Amino acid sequence: MDRTELAGFLRSRRERIAPEDVGLPAGRRRRTPGLRREEVARLAFISVEYYTRLEQARGPNPSNEVLAGLTRALRLSDVEGDHLHELAGAPRPARGPSREVRQTILDLLDRLPQTAGIVLSATYEVLAWNPLAAALLEDFSALSREERSLPRRVFLPRGRDRLYGLVEAEAFARAMANRLRVTAAKYPDDPEVRTLVADLLAGSERFAALWASHDVVAASTFSKTFEHPVVGTVCVDCDVLGISDRDQEVVLYTAAPGSPGEEALRLLSVLGTQRIG
Repeated sequence: MDRTELAGFLRSRRERIAPEDVGLPAGRRRRTPGLRREEVARLAFISVEYYTRLEQARGPNPSNEVLAGLTRALRLSDVEGDHLHELAGAPRPARGPSREVRQTILDLLDRLPQTAGIVLSATYEVLAWNPLAAALLEDFSALSREERSLPRRVFLPRGRDRLYGLVEAEAFARAMANRLRVTAAKYPDDPEVRTLVADLLAGSERFAALWASHDVVAASTFSKTFEHPVVGTVCVDCDVLGISDRDQEVVLYTAAPGSPGEEALRLLSVLGTQRIG
């Protein structure tokens, strides 16, 4: 437990909250910004003396119940709550992979009309996409959550063709298995992660063989080729941007100016999600 850092962190978070932010009257004669110590203590359901000792770097190790109360009272974000627990010497267990995509990322996808973009969770579930991605890959809006799980699509295909006509399907499958091993280690108690891995191991000898290798690093792939049923072969560059605070990835498919791939993407942007037959 780092008492000095914990004291400074609590004080800084307390001073940034206005009384009206938590439903308290502003009152008069406030000589310092933010909440008073007794107000934080009341909101966290702890004694004023105990909270004061924490801010003075002389308090005992707070329990998980106290930390939960302080997290709520000080309106801490997930990252701040994790930091509070680390300073108190009681790190929180990892939560499950986030499925919530920031609005700024959604806006980014919409502002890239010549780029096919998707957002993937740590379990390779497609969380968001733009119209060109739907035209290149699939209309994800028509699918269930299970059907938007790329590992299930690849390893438990249920009679489907190769994933979106991807030529590099084997390399992609290996990359997913490697990433899922990292995810399973990071979120060992998350039921959705455990169920996904169990289903893949039980239903796919191919996945089981990849899983048994214990590999966690995948080779970088900077280009991909899709055999599209409408526009034919589409060769694109592939860039992956990590969203570290949510353990997500933005995958962007682009094509060099003047290339056949650019022409194919331009045609798909016009055709939308039409398919032959």
